[in-house]
Amino acid sequence: MYQLCPETDADTAEVETLLDTCFGQGRTALSSYRLRDGVPPVPELCLTLRGDGNAMVAAIRFWPVRVGDRSALLLGPVAVHPTAQGEGLGGLLMRESLSRAAAMGWSRVMLVGDAPYYGRFGFARLDGVEMPPPTNPDRVLGLELRPGAWVGLRGAVTRETRPEVLAGLAEIEDSPDLRSACTEVGVTKDDAHACTADHAPPSHSAAHR
Repeated sequence: MYQLCPETDADTAEVETLLDTCFGQGRTALSSYRLRDGVPPVPELCLTLRGDGNAMVAAIRFWPVRVGDRSALLLGPVAVHPTAQGEGLGGLLMRESLSRAAAMGWSRVMLVGDAPYYGRFGFARLDGVEMPPPTNPDRVLGLELRPGAWVGLRGAVTRETRPEVLAGLAEIEDSPDLRSACTEVGVTKDDAHACTADHAPPSHSAAHR
């Protein structure tokens, strides 16, 4: 069994260490991080998994972004510690967080990742949606949480800067209810990647991310 919890400030150092382990300390140079700078994440959707000995074994994060004049969720990073590879933790975090996003009323989610892997969750290439360069357009993927949410939506992906949205996210992040909302979960083993989203496989160069 694993402990599934929303990420809080007390978890941040461990989550950052996990991300460094999976992606390296140069990960913040990726173009997707430009969309996160100075923007709070969506607290209810940033989840962690702890295993034996309370060790941090997996985490997923979401940020609000704008595509044209519409709101969207930017999924990532999602990472699973290499020692837990193949146990289905990445899939569990994906399914749980996307279910929560839909229940919250979000309409659309996007990410930068491998289509063959994320296709299992319903993600497909987004034509005409432009991430900051350099990003391979084939890796810009989207999922509709509401039917038709991506239809006809094109344009550059930009940071969420509306004051009312940022203030609301900060208020949620400080909520005591968020800190106590943990559950025990089990997983079914699958072929989930150890480290996914935002990054190309190790053999790919940074120019193709």
